[in-house]
Amino acid sequence: MIARCLLCLFLCATASLDAHAAPSAQDEAKQIEKDLRRIQLPEGFSISLYALVPHARTLAIGGRGEAIFVGTDASRIHVLIPGGERAASVETFAADAPFVIPHGLCFDAEGTLFVVEQNRISSFASAEKDWRRLAWKDARSLAPQGGLIPVAEQSANHTTRICRIGPDGKLYVSLGQPYNVTPHDKLELYERIGMGGIIRMNRDGSGREVFARGVRNSVGMDFDPADGTLWFTDNQVDRMGDDTPPGELNRAPRAGLHFGFPWYGGGHVRTYEYSRDAPPEGVVFPQVEEAPHAADLGMTFYRGSAFPPYYRGGIFSAQHGSWDRTMPVGARVMFTRVGPEGKRGVSEPFAEGWNNGDPQYLGRPVDVAELPDGSLLVTDDQNGAVYRIVYKAP
Repeated sequence: MIARCLLCLFLCATASLDAHAAPSAQDEAKQIEKDLRRIQLPEGFSISLYALVPHARTLAIGGRGEAIFVGTDASRIHVLIPGGERAASVETFAADAPFVIPHGLCFDAEGTLFVVEQNRISSFASAEKDWRRLAWKDARSLAPQGGLIPVAEQSANHTTRICRIGPDGKLYVSLGQPYNVTPHDKLELYERIGMGGIIRMNRDGSGREVFARGVRNSVGMDFDPADGTLWFTDNQVDRMGDDTPPGELNRAPRAGLHFGFPWYGGGHVRTYEYSRDAPPEGVVFPQVEEAPHAADLGMTFYRGSAFPPYYRGGIFSAQHGSWDRTMPVGARVMFTRVGPEGKRGVSEPFAEGWNNGDPQYLGRPVDVAELPDGSLLVTDDQNGAVYRIVYKAP
């Protein structure tokens, strides 16, 4: 079997914990469950440990709901087999694949899994159904290694890609640029190829084009099911002070828009480096300004009906937590109600308590995704964990 079972290392379900998990994993799980008792949620909601998954970052759930794929910032993609309150097992997808930061995962309606790495894009047909038998030889190349961005522009900074399939059937991919503020001599290249932006292409890799520019580093996007409009988070400029600039939640109703970076560091705040340069015409400012340096990452529109009506059609998003701030902020899950005509909105904390004011967080949320039953999954890369949030009417 290509996929190697990791039950001997990581907690998946109560039964598997007792029978298979190593003592260290049991201890880790118990500590996480203890910390989860600190998490504050609205009345009726509860959070629990769903699985231990090393380097857990992004989530992709197929339309059949039979497998949950977990992208990482390492070299593996993991698969969770649903099992009720906890995952039934945690396994490895295409263990022979030479993945390099397989962070961007998304499914199309036919069940094809798209994998966006640091500098490559591949797809695996029928991955949700046939993932156990798939290997690297089954991958279809959309952008070969070194073909997503110029190799000279590879960096350890802002290199965790994300992807989504749009209502137009095309593949959308975020391309963070590797600088705090892009140097002037890189602008022309980056604007042309879409670094510091979002690109899109056909699902066979053809027809690549730049969809949005002026995006510093987006690590979360989703399409509003009400009108098909793309929304995305953006991480903003560091080292400008504790309380500036704000993080961003943006809306892109059409191709060709510019979202202000690097002329703007976040919101309407100008960067020092471009303060004397005229910004592009027609800059689009964020629909929602988030807490400065909170590191807004994964997001999803809530499409289900298991949560109260207040949450339906709104946005859940993960704040990874600040590093560039005297007092830490973030490390929580936010909820944003979308305003009239699908615009603007206000964000509010939904799940918080991983940040207790200590520089060392109890956990760092990365991504959020909705299961077919309407419950919400949350990844935490600090603890190597996936959590599940459910609602039961009080």
